[in-house]
Amino acid sequence: MLDAVSYTDAETRIISKMQQMVKNGEFTIVDIKKSRIAEVFPYQSGEWWFKATINLVTVDEEAGREKKVRNYYLIMADDIQEALTRLDESLSFFVVPYLVTSIAVSTIVDVFPYEPSETVIPNN
Repeated sequence: MLDAVSYTDAETRIISKMQQMVKNGEFTIVDIKKSRIAEVFPYQSGEWWFKATINLVTVDEEAGREKKVRNYYLIMADDIQEALTRLDESLSFFVVPYLVTSIAVSTIVDVFPYEPSETVIPNN
């Protein structure tokens, strides 16, 4: 998974990353999909990426009604308990209560965060 502003940016960045990782090997970009993950919580230690789903209720002040919101997060951890602990630590700034409705090992193998030095500005 990587952070990008467009599909073209995503393809360019993933090709660059894969060329660095797969020396003298072939690889194919089969598909690029947009993700609904709100935030990624990387840690120095952790074997797996866990995908967590949380539900929370916000108030729409204009309409004066409550609105249910579902957010998805990625957390690096060694097991589900550690992922849940790290999620709670990472979301400790929330002022509204939330409910963790699911947490499971993700199929995501690696995460490439956005780095401003990777931005290429065309000459024209």
